[in-house]
Amino acid sequence: MKQKYEMERNLDIKMDNRMDMEAKVNRYLLLALEAHLNGNQKVAWEEEISLASWQLLFEKASKQHVLPMVYEAVYACQSFKPYAQQPGLFYKNQVLQNVFLQAGKTAEFLRLYGYLAEKGIRPLVVKGIICREIYPAPDHRLSGDEDILIRWEEYQACHELLTAFGMRISGNADDAESAYEVPYVKPGSNLYIEVHKALFPPDSEAYGEFNEIFQGFRERGITEMVQDVPILTMEYSDHILYLISHAFKHFMHSGFGIRQVCDIVMYARAYGDRIDWNRVLVQCRKIHADVFTAALFEIGRRYLGFDSQKAHLSQEWEKIEVDPTDLLEDMLSGGVYGAADKQRAHSSNITLNAVVSSKKSRESGKRASGGYVLKTIFPPRKSMESRYPWLKKYPFLLPAAWISRILKYHAETKKGNPENNAAESIRIGNERVELMRKYKIIK
Repeated sequence: MKQKYEMERNLDIKMDNRMDMEAKVNRYLLLALEAHLNGNQKVAWEEEISLASWQLLFEKASKQHVLPMVYEAVYACQSFKPYAQQPGLFYKNQVLQNVFLQAGKTAEFLRLYGYLAEKGIRPLVVKGIICREIYPAPDHRLSGDEDILIRWEEYQACHELLTAFGMRISGNADDAESAYEVPYVKPGSNLYIEVHKALFPPDSEAYGEFNEIFQGFRERGITEMVQDVPILTMEYSDHILYLISHAFKHFMHSGFGIRQVCDIVMYARAYGDRIDWNRVLVQCRKIHADVFTAALFEIGRRYLGFDSQKAHLSQEWEKIEVDPTDLLEDMLSGGVYGAADKQRAHSSNITLNAVVSSKKSRESGKRASGGYVLKTIFPPRKSMESRYPWLKKYPFLLPAAWISRILKYHAETKKGNPENNAAESIRIGNERVELMRKYKIIK
């Protein structure tokens, strides 16, 4: 009995130590990012930092897709010198590879965009390459893909040009005409793009209405020069609003990472004097993202060197008092798009259903039903069609799809994978629902 008690006590001590180390590493991560965002500066740490802490720092930075920025800020400091060879060389090589691949993808995308423009189609470009250009070292800001936006009626012509350029639809091409976004890859290249016909999926119950806050955005589009290539993009107020609402959408799923905050902070810093901050606030309020957005700005102020006055943030924003601690913790634990593990990814069914339930209660004036866990187990047909395409033709087979889904999930859980546990997914989902209440996203 005493031996069992000692083992449990040792486990508790290890867990406490791990939590202490994780808190310190999170702080190191933010300090390194702040240094990089503020002119590609270097940190001057001299305290002793353990090998385990360095490894955890680079592991977290990699999951958040900010490894090149973090490594660039820390590699020359005194604290890192004992580890400059091992594991320093391993992460250095990883950074060099990431930056090299990013530079190649950027060059290839610019060639593609120039080709499309020459052939008469100028897609509107958002996020990715536009954001990278305002970073101190653009290719250190990694992009998994590039997003281009066209009109629905332009899709077939655009598809033919992309195919002529060597691009191929990634995955199922059957619904390409009707899908709101279509992914493309180029065999033999690292280029990956997503062709959007709308900013958000129009049929989404949770955030389809986000499209309404961007009325007229195409007509307000502007041209930015990227490496001497003219790129059509969103007007400044629209673009910061899109960066915010895109992060907000991912927060409704399983979360988003610190890189998205970096994008918002850097964009506000670069173009704040050209942004209509009051219009942005009005639109954020319409989708219940005003407190959430104020928390992002507060994270920027506290940890990333963001100066709201220099960004010309309006007084109305300054009046919103918010504690961003829990939101910051959520994004640092979730990975770049909340995909740290399967449990967290599966928890998105709970959070999305909670958002839809709250939305319906606001519209009806009635109290939210709170049955979002049950809806997670038995989701509506629309949300099942992407995984079970045959439901479109045979909607009466929805119960069979439910059973198939439950059996598959049970089989995955039964394998004993600690990263795929149904009970843990529900716990994470319920915690994140409370987080949404804190930031006034849901009632």
